Amino acid sequence: MSNEDNSEAFEALLDYLKRSRGFDFNGYKRPSLTRRVRKRLETVGIPTFEEYVDYLEVHPGEFAELFNTILINVTSFFRDQAAWDYLSVECIPRLLSQKGPDDPIRIWSAGCASGEEAYSLAILTAEAVGPDAFRHRVKIYASDVDEQALAEARQASFSDKDIQAIDENLRKKYFDQVEDRYTFNSDLRRAVIFGRHDLTRDAPISKLDLLSCRNTLMYFNSETQGQILSRFHFAVTPGGYLFLGKAEMMLTHANLFTPVDLKHRIFSKVPQTDLRYPTIAGAQADPVDLGDSETRRLRLRDLAFDSTPVAQVAVDMSGCASLINERARTLLNLSNRDVGRPFRDLEISYRPLELRSLIERAYSELHPVKVANVARYSAGGEVMFLDVEVAPLQEDSSLLMGACISFYDVTRRQQLQEELQRANQELETAYEELQSTYEELETTNEELQSTNEELETTNEELQSTNEEMETMNEELQSTNEELQTINDELRVRTDELNVANSFLQSILASLRSAVVVVDPKTNVVNWNAHAGEMWGLRAEDVQGVPFLNLDIGLPVEQLKAPLRDCLVGEVDFQEIVVDAVNRRGKRIKCQIVCTPLLGDNKERTGALLLMGEVDGKAEPGLFGRRAPEF
Repeated sequence: MSNEDNSEAFEALLDYLKRSRGFDFNGYKRPSLTRRVRKRLETVGIPTFEEYVDYLEVHPGEFAELFNTILINVTSFFRDQAAWDYLSVECIPRLLSQKGPDDPIRIWSAGCASGEEAYSLAILTAEAVGPDAFRHRVKIYASDVDEQALAEARQASFSDKDIQAIDENLRKKYFDQVEDRYTFNSDLRRAVIFGRHDLTRDAPISKLDLLSCRNTLMYFNSETQGQILSRFHFAVTPGGYLFLGKAEMMLTHANLFTPVDLKHRIFSKVPQTDLRYPTIAGAQADPVDLGDSETRRLRLRDLAFDSTPVAQVAVDMSGCASLINERARTLLNLSNRDVGRPFRDLEISYRPLELRSLIERAYSELHPVKVANVARYSAGGEVMFLDVEVAPLQEDSSLLMGACISFYDVTRRQQLQEELQRANQELETAYEELQSTYEELETTNEELQSTNEELETTNEELQSTNEEMETMNEELQSTNEELQTINDELRVRTDELNVANSFLQSILASLRSAVVVVDPKTNVVNWNAHAGEMWGLRAEDVQGVPFLNLDIGLPVEQLKAPLRDCLVGEVDFQEIVVDAVNRRGKRIKCQIVCTPLLGDNKERTGALLLMGEVDGKAEPGLFGRRAPEF
């Protein structure tokens, strides 16, 4: 099967587990997940994922075994002792300093497995606040997706090996010994609440002062880790802590949690920034009552005309200069003596601009006529720029009364425009240089961005590799524990086998007859001491040698038929007497009894030969029967 087909089959298996049992493993890292599932396939002897789906349908009990294999429940009390010491000395006192004497303390142990981590948190908290305050202030929530592990955790019962990491004083203080088991204190046990919780799907527990999730995130891919950490960020209160495992760096989620101590994997929540919007108040001025006296009104009009910053000259219909304001007298070299003179006699009427034609045009068109940027040179050679506007003056929108000529000094504006033009040119030049520099900077920035992305990718790969190695380490630890259990069983079986062998040897040594045991091929399996004394060969000399090939003074050819009958099942008992020569060279009558060796299923697994020296031709047999003569 190709890798692609194999991958599709594996995804189909995961989809089946989700549909049939509600376990969603899509967020788990594929290499470690595949490795754990394959281990279970090897255990049950199934080669492919498709066949394993069929096997699960037929054997519902296999689901529990599979989930126990995937969900590695490797944990212990105060695992990574240095991190727990830092939590106890630095973090928990800091949490308590932020609370009142009766404020509740909420802790969550996510991925608690068989409960050692939750009870470790209970011990540290009880040590910090005291047992009495612990009972009414502290709530420790412990969760996992493995129901079997939760059932074990709820019992709060541990072996002597499980609690070896706990200090002797703490062990006596928080555990009650019942025979060879240690049970966590029942009064404090009520503050620890166990429940099933899927980190990838279920809503988090909120308002937490401490959230411990150690060596659990490393089994999930990056996207799922981000979703879980977002839920953790919501769950932890400001000033609370997140306690992770030694393989979980969380370098890519600095916007959610910031390290308190990176070495021990303790983080604090990054608070969200509150927005503040300023309020701008406005003021309103009260109007001023100017009065309605005619004299005051006229005087006010004259003062207003004189105080206007625009130079103005009023010309009546007869062509005389009727009004000249203060600004016009200063700007255009006019005086009060020019009031009433014909406008054409004033220099301003034709220099720097012919105004009489503009006045006629304004009269004819009955709307203002404007000329912009008129240059006027002074006697000192200085230039002034004016915007000139000639507006017809009408009464009741019908009677033409004259014209008002307004001179707007725009010299400063013109200067500013020229300066602006020069600045624009300089700015354009600078902009072109800046653009060139910006393009170079952009190129450099892209190169740096590319390098940064490569470094981030490398860092994530290293992080993933580190988590993978930690996963494999826990798998090896789990396998090692299984092998240790098997070794203990083999040691017990070996001891039992040694006892059985010693018992068998003592039986064979106690028999006064020579005893020879052969296998179905007539090879010698056992040869007792009496046989060695009778025929002069030690057991190690004949072990595994065909009995019928031995040259021991015994006519073994006469034993072929009895042996064959016992081995093939034709008879159950053969007894013969033969002439033989023992190890001392003495001729003797040797009585031989041949019986089959029967296995558990009455299967013949060899033959047993009992040999002894007899006198005469018709002595009673070894088993109370008379032997035939040969």
